[in-house]
Amino acid sequence: MLKDITLGQYFPGSSVIHRMDARVKLVLTIVFIVMLFAAHNIWGLMVGVAFTIISFAISRIPASMIGKSLKPIIPLVIFTALLNVLFVRTGDVYWQWNFIKITNEGVSTAVYMVIRIVCLIVGSSLLTYTTSPIDLTDAIERLLSPLKKIKVPVHELAMMMTIALRFIPTLIEETDKIMNAQKARGSELDTGTMGDKVRGMIPIFIPLFVSSFRRAEELATAMECRCYHGGEGRTRMKQMKTAMRDWVGCGYTAVFMAAVVVMNIVIK
Repeated sequence: MLKDITLGQYFPGSSVIHRMDARVKLVLTIVFIVMLFAAHNIWGLMVGVAFTIISFAISRIPASMIGKSLKPIIPLVIFTALLNVLFVRTGDVYWQWNFIKITNEGVSTAVYMVIRIVCLIVGSSLLTYTTSPIDLTDAIERLLSPLKKIKVPVHELAMMMTIALRFIPTLIEETDKIMNAQKARGSELDTGTMGDKVRGMIPIFIPLFVSSFRRAEELATAMECRCYHGGEGRTRMKQMKTAMRDWVGCGYTAVFMAAVVVMNIVIK
């Protein structure tokens, strides 16, 4: 199951979205998040859903990746939907039993939240699917470069964020290996009471922490051997330049954002 988690992975490709400037993709991802939470009705959310589907189609990422990116958050989505259904008590009552009350406002809030979370995860995953870690690091550093004037270590912050994102698939793979090794030794990780399951996680977390620190030390040693000393004086082999496809992407996103605003104004 852990192998199905695709968060932080990069899938090489030659689509238009793959070839876009990483800085533009990062900004458009932020605009997309604003678009989702700016929608005040179901039609505005449907515009966000259409934007997500069309963007994935343009990127040529396999549709199976959508299911893999959503699988880890299904329990969270269900839990969030239940909280909204049970604790939002305004509006017309659909069903009531003792202290449990389900209203139309609760159901609509749950539906809106589920759509937003799903689109948020899928749309944000598209950024890492189509952008290499190196390009993502450079994009974050370039966008935050004005903060250098107030002595903020922008390059180091961008490097740390990208390394953390890059190591998510590695740690997931390591966790899967440790779990399989423990099962081969007779550990029952999926059976027993909740307390037994929690105690069964201890033989997994300890080697995982040890492995994580070992990998961090190896990475630090490798960077020191290559004379890495931060962002000062560093040059780049590939310079970031915007092209026509980037401006087309900005216009494409602006059209959907304008459609959400129109839906908010027209449909009350």
